[in-house]
Amino acid sequence: MTQAIQMNTPINGEKSDRDIAGQEYLAFTLGKEEYGIDILKVQEIRGYETVTRIANAPDFIKGVVNLRGIIVPIVDMRIKFQLGEPTYDQFTVVIILNIGGRVVGMVVDSVSDVITLSPEQIKPAPEMGTALNTDYLIGLGTIDQRMLILVDIDRLMSSAEMGLIDKIAA
Repeated sequence: MTQAIQMNTPINGEKSDRDIAGQEYLAFTLGKEEYGIDILKVQEIRGYETVTRIANAPDFIKGVVNLRGIIVPIVDMRIKFQLGEPTYDQFTVVIILNIGGRVVGMVVDSVSDVITLSPEQIKPAPEMGTALNTDYLIGLGTIDQRMLILVDIDRLMSSAEMGLIDKIAA
């Protein structure tokens, strides 16, 4: 299921090792769109399981689960991005993230693979009125005929409306 794609980029003395090697993104789907998040933020990927609801939590916070003694809030990204009514099936997964020392779960429709993108393959996100505020986008990653919407998961999860994680120092 996981497939790594390596891209060769020219070595430039001013770039860090990570820039030279490219950056890896975990590709996942929400509705008909494909998104990507920094693989280094991903702690694990789990099947969707029933959560414990929390009273007065926003709709997009499905509840919490107990993950080996850690209480983890679970955010449904389809609800968060207003992509219609979520359905939970055998492909639905929870991506467990470690952001700023906090553990958060993110429900997505499915996970496809890990993609390595060089800086040249990442274009800035266009400014337009979308459900996803472009403040939370790194850009658009292109590889062959695929386009990934690259999400700045640190910024999104530490945003004021999420209220899950204290602001991360820039």
